[in-house]
Parts: sequence; structure tokens; C-alpha cells
Amino acid sequence: MWTDLSIRHLLAFRAVVEEGTFGRAGTRLGFTQSAVSQQVAALEKQTKYTLFDRPAGPHPPRLTPAGELLLHHTEAVLAVLAEAESDLARLDQGVTGRLRIGTFQSITTRILPIALQQLNDEAPDVEISLSEDDPDHDFHRAAILRGDLDLAFLEGDAGAEFATLDLGLDPHVALMAPDTPVGPVPIDRVAEAPMVGQPANDGCGLLVDRGLERLGITPRYAYRSHDNAAIQALVGAGVGNAIVPLLTVDTEDPNTAVRTTIPELEPRSLRVVWDPDRTLPPVAHRFLEIVATACADQLARC
Repeated sequence: MWTDLSIRHLLAFRAVVEEGTFGRAGTRLGFTQSAVSQQVAALEKQTKYTLFDRPAGPHPPRLTPAGELLLHHTEAVLAVLAEAESDLARLDQGVTGRLRIGTFQSITTRILPIALQQLNDEAPDVEISLSEDDPDHDFHRAAILRGDLDLAFLEGDAGAEFATLDLGLDPHVALMAPDTPVGPVPIDRVAEAPMVGQPANDGCGLLVDRGLERLGITPRYAYRSHDNAAIQALVGAGVGNAIVPLLTVDTEDPNTAVRTTIPELEPRSLRVVWDPDRTLPPVAHRFLEIVATACADQLARC
């Protein structure tokens, strides 16, 4: 059967053509002349075609018409195998492949531009696809377990079914008018004004509301939004103050002041998760290293 052809037989066949004799082909391949002759004979038996005319005396073997045609296909087969070897090596080195990432708004804005720029500089042939999640992350949890995503960023607990890389704690900060004095601000003073923040059913909004409730503070919300930029813009416009995770904030915005609070609210925990029963693309491991560094740098801004 042609499907039973051995690659070593094709290599021996090509070596004889390129070297001109069975002896030199054996030297090149590290075999004896007899071993090369046996491999070529096995190839002729399997294909049922004579591939070389073997003149008597010192004359070199000559390709038959069938041999010439098979040589063309042999070159193609060996080229494909060489390409496969190269592609797999590049995949293993993490310089090619595909990486599918689930993300959410503040990670997309503050972390991924840094991480993906560095990854692109190191491995420009890696194909990246991103999917942004709803606030409770259920969509991405399910996508990881289905195999539709390789990695996903999550807030809070991941669940026992996931492998996890903890990225750190994202502290809550106060967003206030730009003339707010430098230094920590009493949290009850922040909440005296109308508040702008995330919706009550959002993980971040719920964390803030519960933290204030434990302190005996009932905030008065003028506006709630999932849009982090909208929250900061409204604070800058004088609509109210906000208490939000640091990664949601543009600390360079001249229209707002970013301040720590006294006491501090419980921070949100950030992590990347994946399915431990699936093999990650090799590039994922380098991506996780880059993300861990980028996240640590960004969380140290305030």
C-alpha cells in the first residue's frame, strides 16, 4: 500500500539521485551501501515501479521515467515535512500560533495594550483574538470550559475547575474634583457628595456598595454606568464623586483627582484562568509572564 511508504525510503531514494551512487548516498545518510540498496528496493516493491536503471560496471544508476516522476513528488513530500517540522518548532518556541483571550473593560484599557505590544514585538506572527465579557464573567467561564478561549481575565473567585494566575489586588480609589488636596481622603467625605459609579448588579459596584454599607454609609448615586470613561468624565464635569478600582481610572486626566481613602475599601482581586485539562498554546506562557509584570506596574500607579 502506498500509505505504508516509509519516509526513510524516500530519503534514501533522493540521496541516491543527488549523490549519484548508492555508496555515496549511504555515506551521507550514515548507512551502508547495502542498507541504501535495500531501502530503494523496498520502495520499488511498494510502488511496483522500477525507479533506477542499474547499468553493469562502474556506471551510475539512472532514473527511469517512473523514478523521475516519483522524484518530483518526493521533493514535495519532504518539503512539506520540513515545513511541518519548522512550524512545530516555532509553535513550541512561542513565536507563532493563535491565542484567544477573554477580557473585560479595565483590563482591555490598561493592561492589554501594554502586554500585547510587547508580545507583538517578540512574536509578530502570533494571531491574537479578544473577546470582551459581560460584567459577571459567566460567558467567559463557559467559553474556557468549551475550549473557545485559551485564557480569560476574571475578577474575584475563579472556581475550582480552573487553573489560575493571580495578578494582584486592585485597590479602590476616590475620583474627585481636581482641586482636592493631596493625600488620603476620609471615605465619608467622598460619599457626602452625590456619587457616580458602576451599576449595583456589577461586581465592582456591588463591592463598593457593600464596603460602604459595612461602614454605615449609604451613598446617593446620581448616575451608574458600566462605562469607566463615562464615570470619570462625569466626575470631571462636577456631577459627583466616585469610588472605583484603580485600573478603571485614567490617572493622567487633568479634570479629576485620584486619591486613596481612609479607611480603604476591600480591593478587587484580579486573575487569569484557563482549563487545566487543555494544553495551552506555548505562547500563552510568555503572555502570562508579560501580563503579570504589566499588571504589577499598573497597580503601583497610585
